[in-house]
Formats: sequence, structure tokens, C-alpha cells
Amino acid sequence: MLYKIEKVIIHDSYHKTLFFSCEKCRLAEPGQFVMIWIPTIDEIPMSLSHIGEMQAITVKKVGEATHALYEMKKGDRIGIRGPYGKGFTEKGEKALFVAGGIGIAPLLPLIKKYKGEKHVILAARTKSMLLFENELAKIARLHIATDDGSHGFKGFATDLMKKLIDEREFDIVYTCGPEIMMKKVFDICKENGMDMQASLERYMKCGIGICDSCSINGYRVCKDGPVFDFATISKMPDFGKWKRNEAGKKITI
Repeated sequence: MLYKIEKVIIHDSYHKTLFFSCEKCRLAEPGQFVMIWIPTIDEIPMSLSHIGEMQAITVKKVGEATHALYEMKKGDRIGIRGPYGKGFTEKGEKALFVAGGIGIAPLLPLIKKYKGEKHVILAARTKSMLLFENELAKIARLHIATDDGSHGFKGFATDLMKKLIDEREFDIVYTCGPEIMMKKVFDICKENGMDMQASLERYMKCGIGICDSCSINGYRVCKDGPVFDFATISKMPDFGKWKRNEAGKKITI
């Protein structure tokens, strides 16, 4: 079904948020995704970055489909099916959210919903690529990290994470971002006996568990995830190492 884009927020020359109204998406769980059809181009999975009276996806230009999405304007139409998959589960009373780049998108609805104390590590290569900084500062204790030191802590999200967990105790860690970063988050959690949930990304075609293109060690990211807990990730030797491209070939992450 086609839905009209009702509002557009341009973050920078790479990122844009597109708002729409879809009754099913209004009832989505934080962490679930939708399949977005860009007419004449392609259909791709996208996390919901806003859930409520209006819903949204946040786009980063990386390929043909996302370039086409980025160029869309208010009034244009996109196809939406879903929401699909398993979202985040709220746990504990004090949570640490670790977001790398566009990884903040699926975490944002959870951060808004989470009832306990929340600390957010928002990381990007440089200051201009930080997303939702002002919005997050109003609802959580925000910790900024940039690779080049242009804003906040100079270094990676995981470097700042190590610093924070030395100073505070957390009941749960939620993370999304580059898989190399999430693997480091997993390792830190393992070393410190901390629980975690991570939103994984794999190449998807059907989005409903039929084609198996998004599988990782027997788990289907579209159906069993995209959110997985610490115990399940522990059973994924490919996590942080390998994924499959659109041709099904195994490639190094």
C-alpha cells in the first residue's frame, strides 16, 4: 500500500527523516522494521525511528534505493508493509544505549519509551553527522563521542562505553550501529557480566522469514530478530565477522 510522505526533516547532506501515517506502524514495537518500496527502484528494510501518531524512517544515503529515498519530498508516496520482526524488550531500571551513526534510528523509540534511568552514547565520525542530539538531550543523559573529537569525547563509542561502566552500573545495554562496533559492545558486556540486546542488519529480500537471505548461523534476522539478546548472540560465531551480499556470497564485515 502506498503512503504519502507528510513531513521531511533534513539532518545533513547524507541523512533525512521521512514522516508518514500508517495505522499498523503506529502500534509497532521499538526495534521493529518495515519494508519500504521506492516505486521503480527497489524494496528495502528500514527501522522505524519514530512511532506514534506519525511514524518515520531515517535514511542514510548508501546505495541506489537510499539515494532515491533521500531525494523524496513532502507529498511523494512510498510503499510500506509491516511492521515485522522482533523488537526490543524493556528490562531493568538503568539502561545504557550505545548508538553508532544511523544506529540511533531504531533505538530512539525505545529511549522515549524506557521508564528507567537512561544514558545514551551517541557516536558519529564528526559533529555534523550526529543525529537527534537535541531531542535526546531532553529525554536522557546524553554522552557524545566523535571519531575526530569535533564534539564531545574524542574516540569510538566503545571507548566511551568503557569509561561510563567504570563510573556507573547498568542493568542492560541496548545497541545498534556498525556490526564491528556492536561486536565490541558485546565483548565488553561479556567481560563485565552485563546483559545486552542488539539490533542486527543483514541483506533482506522478503522480510517475513521465507527466503533465508538474512540468516546468520541459523537465525533469520527478519523473523527471529532484528533484535537479539546476549544469549542468542553468543550462539552466532559469524557475528562481527561475516555477512552475505545480495548474491548470497559470504563477505568479511
